[in-house]
Amino acid sequence: MNAVKWALSGIVVSALLAGVVLYYNQVYAFYDRVDAASFGEVELTSIHTGQPEGIMTEGFEAIDSDSSPIRFRACFSTPISMGSLTDNYEMYADPVPLNGPNWFDCYDARNVGAALETGEAVAFMGHENITYGVDRVVAFTGDGHGYVWHQINKCGEAKFNGDPLPEGCPTPVEGTN
Repeated sequence: MNAVKWALSGIVVSALLAGVVLYYNQVYAFYDRVDAASFGEVELTSIHTGQPEGIMTEGFEAIDSDSSPIRFRACFSTPISMGSLTDNYEMYADPVPLNGPNWFDCYDARNVGAALETGEAVAFMGHENITYGVDRVVAFTGDGHGYVWHQINKCGEAKFNGDPLPEGCPTPVEGTN
């Protein structure tokens, strides 16, 4: 009977350790803070040129991960008015803020999503296909706070699911997932 207790204890301890390692890997291990200087500028796609243009920002904070193209999150503020943003930049049709790790406390997907639903925030195309099938989305609240995340677009969704690409999708580059 002692051998059974030891075996069960070993299984329970192993499962607990595996759970701790899995949790750490999902929440902490693969994220790196992104330095504002190395990131460059927050960009929005101009309705005039169709090209991403840098905007003024302050207090930029970001995290990213090499393990997935949709793990990027950022927060900042801007002195640009909402009227100027809506007059000059392409709005994003279906923004869905993706959750970030709890320790990155400037970004709360639930609050950003709620603000988008009520109209307190507006989302813009930052950069279409920042990597194939993934758009960089930038949302702003009326008080000048900005939030950035990467979101899979219709081309990426079709490609990643193995479905035929919708009309208007660029040709995927070899080696993209």
